[in-house]
Amino acid sequence: MKYTRKHNSQTNTTLTVTLEAKDLAHTKPQTLARLSTKLKVPGFRPGKVPAHLAEKHLDPNMLSVELAEDAINHFLVEVFEAEKLQPLDRPKVELGKYVPNEQLEFTAEVEVLPEIKLGDYKKLAVKKSAIKIAAKDIEEVLERMRTGMAEKQPVERAAKNGDEVTIDFAGTQDGKPVAGASGKDYPLILGSGTFIPGFEEGLVGKKAGDTFDLPLTFPEDYGHKPLAGAKVTFAVTVTAVKEVVLPELTDEFAAKCGPFKTVEELRADIKRELTDQKEREADEKLKDELIEQLVKASTIPTPEILVTDQLASLERDFIQNLLYRGITLDQYLSEQKQTKDEWRQKELREQAIRRVQVGLALAELSKLEKVAVSMEELNERLNVMLQQYGHDAKLREQFNTPEARRDVANRLITEKTINRLVELNK
Repeated sequence: MKYTRKHNSQTNTTLTVTLEAKDLAHTKPQTLARLSTKLKVPGFRPGKVPAHLAEKHLDPNMLSVELAEDAINHFLVEVFEAEKLQPLDRPKVELGKYVPNEQLEFTAEVEVLPEIKLGDYKKLAVKKSAIKIAAKDIEEVLERMRTGMAEKQPVERAAKNGDEVTIDFAGTQDGKPVAGASGKDYPLILGSGTFIPGFEEGLVGKKAGDTFDLPLTFPEDYGHKPLAGAKVTFAVTVTAVKEVVLPELTDEFAAKCGPFKTVEELRADIKRELTDQKEREADEKLKDELIEQLVKASTIPTPEILVTDQLASLERDFIQNLLYRGITLDQYLSEQKQTKDEWRQKELREQAIRRVQVGLALAELSKLEKVAVSMEELNERLNVMLQQYGHDAKLREQFNTPEARRDVANRLITEKTINRLVELNK
């Protein structure tokens, strides 16, 4: 076998391969063995026809085609191994000169995993955020706990701040319903700041049974762009007004919240919980920043085929989130005044590229640091997942498939690689 390699780009290469008679002869027994399993020859059971007899019973043209295909597949693998190439997709093969049993020439263009050059991943300029719990943080949690245990008593008077009102509402813009701007039997604490400015204020002074229109303008920085700065009229019906009576902050209240004898014990427990939560958040932020620094410090070509895969994944997730909000992709694109292709390029492509770069950087780091997952670690993680979701028989069966085990193993390697990156930069 002879071959040459042409670099089309950092992620694409073309191989030109020439196979001689001895190469084709090497492949022929495998081809005959494969084809003989489908032959029916008197005196032989299916799959037991000897190769030399099989050749006599096969159509020569069909055999030459099958032999060429097997030879291409076999020797391409050898070239990939010799050149240390990792194909990312099925090669595009073009057959050139072919003289059965004598010579075969072909070219194969293929997307390959690029060479990744990591920066100095042991000296990344990232520090963990300091943890500080303020007294007001603890008091805010206490207030939420009191609110959660509050008594709600129906009243006939007009609503005021601090009351809970139950409402039906529907937003319209130019007489047309606004997606995601309606609700029924919705409980709302007045003064909580849950709704846009002006909405809760418009309910103060209203009684159960009142029906009215509430014209409002959404903030310019509203998270959902189509509604930013938009004028929307809400048709509102108040179905109930309840006075919220908070429990007193006493030792008795603390005892109802858990194994606490005093309010101070409850405060101390809240502080511990908040500290643990902020520690976890600081750890996750540190990991994100380390990964970001690693990507910036490295040279990471991005194969288009991997970007395309990530675009498809991001698109599925985005559409699913829209459906949860009662919006279709077509409605969203109409509001944004974008085509689907413009949306993919402007909103998703950068995210897709970053996902690919992060994945490639961490994969390269795991190789350099020799990160591996033991069978014990894999089984332990699978057992945890089975305990969480094992009530579903189909899910249990799915966890036992090779694909599922491989997916979990890959996740574990990624986790261990990120943890290793943290250790190297402490």
